[in-house]
Amino acid sequence: MSRPEPDEDRRTSWTAEEAAVVYDRSRPAYAPAGLDFALLPLAGLTSPRVLDLAAGTGQVTRLLLARGLDVVAVEPAPGMRKVLEHNTRAARVLAGTAEEIPLPDGSVHLVTVGQAFHWFDLERALPELARVLRPGGTLALLYNSRDDSVAWVRALSDLVGDPERADHVSTTPELDPYELDPPFEFDGVLETPFEQELDTATLVDLVASRSYVITLPPRQRATLLDRVAELARTHPQLVGRQHFSMPYVTQVQRYRLRS
Repeated sequence: MSRPEPDEDRRTSWTAEEAAVVYDRSRPAYAPAGLDFALLPLAGLTSPRVLDLAAGTGQVTRLLLARGLDVVAVEPAPGMRKVLEHNTRAARVLAGTAEEIPLPDGSVHLVTVGQAFHWFDLERALPELARVLRPGGTLALLYNSRDDSVAWVRALSDLVGDPERADHVSTTPELDPYELDPPFEFDGVLETPFEQELDTATLVDLVASRSYVITLPPRQRATLLDRVAELARTHPQLVGRQHFSMPYVTQVQRYRLRS
């Protein structure tokens, strides 16, 4: 499928700490099997180091720390980074971008990118990724996609779906692996189901945390979020339920840096 072009308004939509707090309390983690797949190339290495790039508020960083890994988290947005520092005190947190990574050459064994690779300027980012990775190192891209085979999730996608962001809003169309230029070579993809426990307030926050919703005019944004809350209260699959699960497919794409 075609890839959306980065939009500067959306790139900067998480600058404010308030938006970052909403993002942090509503965004899901990733399926453990997906993280296992991302970390597989580290097996047998002594004290591997991982860079979590575009780390946001730490959804991937926290999972890496829980595995006992040495983690550097790089995030450009000040609001996101402030929450990230609070959430991941065991990680080294740095300001930086994919196009200008503040790390030495060959300093990490693995780079993880959660739900953000489509924002990168690949002409500049790929050489930077190749620079900081050790020879034979791995780039792992993690995405969560809503499972629209469930009726209420499909209704949510119909309500809030932004066609320009369709690649990471739902499972239709499927997210195809990137075709990255050398020295990166494709090293496999894994898809696995995952669920996030929600209530109505968290579902509204989840929608509110999306970049295209943050940048809507205030009245239009408020109307949309009211409709999301109404869906949670009235959809036949959700009515009367205080808590419910959002079904996802976690996809992890793995790329190897040629030695």
